[in-house]
Amino acid sequence: MAGHSKWKQIKHYKAATDAKRGAHFTKLIREITMAAKLGGGDPAGNPRLRTAIDTAKSASMPKENIERAVKKGTGDLEGVTYVEVTYEGYGPGGVAILIFALTDNPTRTVADVRHKLSRLGGNLGSTNSVSYLFERKGQLYIEAAKYDEDRILEATLDAGAEDFKAEGEQYIVTTDPAAMHAVKAALETAGFEIAEAEITSIPRTTVHIEGKNAESLLKLLEELEELDDVQKVAANFDMDVAQLSGA
Repeated sequence: MAGHSKWKQIKHYKAATDAKRGAHFTKLIREITMAAKLGGGDPAGNPRLRTAIDTAKSASMPKENIERAVKKGTGDLEGVTYVEVTYEGYGPGGVAILIFALTDNPTRTVADVRHKLSRLGGNLGSTNSVSYLFERKGQLYIEAAKYDEDRILEATLDAGAEDFKAEGEQYIVTTDPAAMHAVKAALETAGFEIAEAEITSIPRTTVHIEGKNAESLLKLLEELEELDDVQKVAANFDMDVAQLSGA
């Protein structure tokens, strides 16, 4: 798909040196809780919850933590009430940024987001200022070293995927959001291990950045995702990943 963001690939590249498991678990627990709150506690009838639980399992989250998060979402256990908020803005080089948060205090969260953006060369935009530049898609990530590209390409097309591409150390399979779990199940049945699956925002077009703008943008995206309330960040940029050595 034209316009695929590099951010997922870059995070995959950096993962070995950025192990922040505790913070990652906290974000996963919030997503499980919100998914259960909105769609019920049965993963079979709640695709968002199924995705969140699968992600938590792939991150080796203990089963009891997952079950507790579901019960907090359904109201069987007391817990903090979170709301979903999406912020839109721009980063260095005119890159459009979507910031998805789950928060118990939107006033605090928007202040934190605005501070990061303004400090690192960006600015907060108004509602719908950049969201039209993205579309929602399902994406599956598969370790490229494990499988022959031609073989997995054929399997993804047979499974009903919309797009397939090799990018860095990963194969990326793109699907309609509603079809993601069916495609994932078909690939697993065919013998392929899915490293990660998510519903995400894919940029329709990208802005190419390099040099100082690239360095500043990567720092901004990383610091935004480090905020406790921020679950995910999407940006419409393209760059040479070789620049990572200097970012």
